[in-house]
Amino acid sequence: MRLIEMEIARQGWKNMLCGCGHSAEHLAGDLLRLAGRGPEQRSIHVSLEGHVWSSAVLWEPAPAVTSVALAALADETAPLARSRFLDLLQFVLAGEGTGWGPARKGLDLPELCRALGAQGLWLLYEEVMANRSPGAAGTAFEILTVIEPDRARLQRVRRIAAAWLPECCRTGRCDDDFDDSEQSC
Repeated sequence: MRLIEMEIARQGWKNMLCGCGHSAEHLAGDLLRLAGRGPEQRSIHVSLEGHVWSSAVLWEPAPAVTSVALAALADETAPLARSRFLDLLQFVLAGEGTGWGPARKGLDLPELCRALGAQGLWLLYEEVMANRSPGAAGTAFEILTVIEPDRARLQRVRRIAAAWLPECCRTGRCDDDFDDSEQSC
């Protein structure tokens, strides 16, 4: 069993309410297919929008999915699957609200997911610095702009990796604290 399978297995999917209104149990298989560990043995695109997040909120499975995405980055994951897990992580960590069920329980899912994401800070830095693909490096850097409290370290990596980061990452336009009033065209 690999890291991603272990992380999927440790989650209580059956007891979570999915954004689709059913048990989140089906997400375990979706995440395995995304990782290329399903019957097809290759990464299959699976949209988790409406199950883990919507345009307005995160749903109850979001923290578990965050943990699985980080496990996928720490695991020996194929490049396409890595890219898809980075995208998934970016969607979840960009969440701004909590669905009504978890909110009633007093949960702040965006904050909880960002705290989990911060535990994978070095995985994301490694993704940027490894430069496996410009898209993956850029996505990892954009995620770091959301969860990295040490802005000086982030700026140093921005300078070091500038040659392979997308323009928005090089200029800081992807940063949460970017103020375009300071920029002149």
